[in-house]
Amino acid sequence: MLLDLRRKYNESYQTENYQALLEAMALRCGTRVGFRVAETPVFLPKAMLDAMAAAGAALTHRLLGWPEYLAAARESIPAPFLVAGKSDHPNFLTADFALVEGENHTLRPKLVEIQAFPSVYGYQSVLNEAYREVFGIAETLGFYLGGLDRARFWALLRRTVLGTHAAENVVLIEVDPLHQKTLPDFLVTGRELGIHVVDIASLVPVGKKLHYRSESGALVPIHRIYNRAIADEMVVRKIELPFDLTAEWEVEWAGHPNWYFLISKYALPWLSLPSGSNEVEAWGGDAARSVVPPAEFLVDFLAGAGFERLRAAGVKLPEGDAEQTVYGDLLLKPLFSFAGKGIQFGPSRGELEAIPEAERGNYLLQQRMDFVPTVETPHGLTQAEIRILYLWPDGGELTPVISLVRLGRGKMMGVDHNRDQEWVGSSAAFWR
Repeated sequence: MLLDLRRKYNESYQTENYQALLEAMALRCGTRVGFRVAETPVFLPKAMLDAMAAAGAALTHRLLGWPEYLAAARESIPAPFLVAGKSDHPNFLTADFALVEGENHTLRPKLVEIQAFPSVYGYQSVLNEAYREVFGIAETLGFYLGGLDRARFWALLRRTVLGTHAAENVVLIEVDPLHQKTLPDFLVTGRELGIHVVDIASLVPVGKKLHYRSESGALVPIHRIYNRAIADEMVVRKIELPFDLTAEWEVEWAGHPNWYFLISKYALPWLSLPSGSNEVEAWGGDAARSVVPPAEFLVDFLAGAGFERLRAAGVKLPEGDAEQTVYGDLLLKPLFSFAGKGIQFGPSRGELEAIPEAERGNYLLQQRMDFVPTVETPHGLTQAEIRILYLWPDGGELTPVISLVRLGRGKMMGVDHNRDQEWVGSSAAFWR
């Protein structure tokens, strides 16, 4: 962390500036932000962000070049969400990193998870701009990645979302978007790209084409979809679509829905294979692989082989299989949940075995990481989780474009889990 910038920021901080930040965000987004925005950004060395970005990209390319992995991941897609068609690569990617203690008390990144699904690109750009404007952050400090500036960032996002189509025929779809906490991002993105934000349940099928209704009520054909609808939310809300999501429609996807499953938490046990395996020897990505904490599918753990692999990887696991045995160094994670839903810290053997056998394939166990509190605040040291956001347009290259930061002082880092504290929540990174 850049301590000189941290101290300067803290010394000059005024409460009224935070209120000005919230007002600036509401004005720029066109709506109030419905989750907690942190009072501060973080200040990081550019080399740290670049290292995270390089690791996330290397892991992604490894998965895309791994036929056995892709075949197994495709088998994991629930039938109601196995969408027709495919693309050679995802258009969107995020990689989340914790900062943990390495050798000689240095900070080093560890992968929390990786997901081929869009994040809040537009919102994050606006948040960084608002921090700079309200708190007078120097122009010499950057926040875009991949050699981009504001114009190049929005041009790359436009190219990725629209492809070759007119904005009128491209829509951002979500489940009930006007009542999502990510509405600020939808509104910013819709305004900047000139596209409509549409409820997925309102799409109108006619023949092989999907349509949305304009403000006048006219049906407008959709040529490309910027997909923000999350499968598990549709399941939880019991959304009934007016069209068959799995059918072959004459439409392009900006972010084909299958990638949500193909590159996800499902990849973590594969990426953490022991170094002696043939897959890793063929990879040659030791630097990237070193950021991946040990993980195993629940079924393999309960069968014994996964337990032994975790122990061999250095995870502290108690002996015995009594119901009351607690695995304090492990996290239980649902494979396809979003925003930290369903994560359990330190599960017991009894809790793991209580999961029905038919559902155990939907969980993994990952080594619990101890985030190092690194951000000095008036309320004490605070932890930071850093997300690298990537874009990969059709015919282009995978490019890191901006980072997103979540600050917290509890077990969970998501903005939903840090609502009743100060100097925590949605944040941003500036680099020097």
